[in-house]
Amino acid sequence: MHEKFMKKALKLAEKGAGYTNPNPMVGALIVKDGKIIGEGYHQKYGEAHAEVNALKNASEDVKGATMYVTLEPCSHYGKTPPCAKTIVEHGIGAVVIASEDPNPLVGGGGINILKAAGIDVTTGILDAENKALNEIFFNYIRTKRPFVILKTAMSADGKIATRTNESKWITNERSRQFVHKLRHRVAAIMVGANTVFHDDPLLTSRVRDQTTQNPIRIILDTDGRTPLTSRLLSDKAARTIIVTTNKVKAETLKAFKDKGAEVLVTPLKDGNVDLTHLMGTLGEMGIDSILLEGGAYVNDSAMREGLIDKYYSFIAPKLIGGENAPTPIGGIGFAAINETITMRRTDVRTFDEDLLIIYERGD
Repeated sequence: MHEKFMKKALKLAEKGAGYTNPNPMVGALIVKDGKIIGEGYHQKYGEAHAEVNALKNASEDVKGATMYVTLEPCSHYGKTPPCAKTIVEHGIGAVVIASEDPNPLVGGGGINILKAAGIDVTTGILDAENKALNEIFFNYIRTKRPFVILKTAMSADGKIATRTNESKWITNERSRQFVHKLRHRVAAIMVGANTVFHDDPLLTSRVRDQTTQNPIRIILDTDGRTPLTSRLLSDKAARTIIVTTNKVKAETLKAFKDKGAEVLVTPLKDGNVDLTHLMGTLGEMGIDSILLEGGAYVNDSAMREGLIDKYYSFIAPKLIGGENAPTPIGGIGFAAINETITMRRTDVRTFDEDLLIIYERGD
């Protein structure tokens, strides 16, 4: 019975995808006499939590009812008051929780408040499913750096563009629609300056609506090569950050800022932006997740730095050929097989004739 209602709560939680970062997606149900009398989810960062919305939406008195919630109710004052105390005040009789909150500010505090008030508490119901849904949140709380998803689209013979750098479009419309859903889910999209130079992308998400903003656009530009005429510097639909180094002249940095971009100057590593240092900085800025869409050399740097947490590999039924046509991961690569990174395949999907293989870190 617990699993049945928790599955419904997880479905509710998923409605918050792309709106709650860097907070988790959370769903809540209130059940009385085997009937759902209230439900809610965390709809947007800074707004009411799932438990509060479920209580507000209850169709009858909740006293003595059971609440199913996908994450331990908070016990501290943040953007909103502590949910654990609100639950106690409403007379809920039992609380069933999927996962304990890894946030040190909570750390069992919510459960302790509930138990101290005499509320029966059950934990661990569909814990693994909730952690999979909230992989970004759990990673961010643990590491304080963004969860990095690498996305590539290639032909059946492993090319991401022709030898003349033409890449529109290798994959089909359904695959590209799915990519927009990925963009909607994350806090930021990251590409290299070469991608901006050759493709002049907007890097926005069609899934976004009037209540939310597009993901932040992050350009890795070691030498200050981003064209001032590029569309993403003219388009104000999203915040744009250019990450560069002290190799770039002050007047170039000023020109970027004059176009409305934010500029981050980072240390050099092997002649390029130090990606590991950058991830720490972005984490401090509250950026919990990145979709890396950014060119063979950028992908290689992220791979060798061990920054890729998940990999979405789209494969289209096209043959491009050419030894000079770029591959998904170029650059230096590894010299020995025992140095390579082993990924774990977690899913395979099809979009008409296109194939998507999803991998996660093998460790």
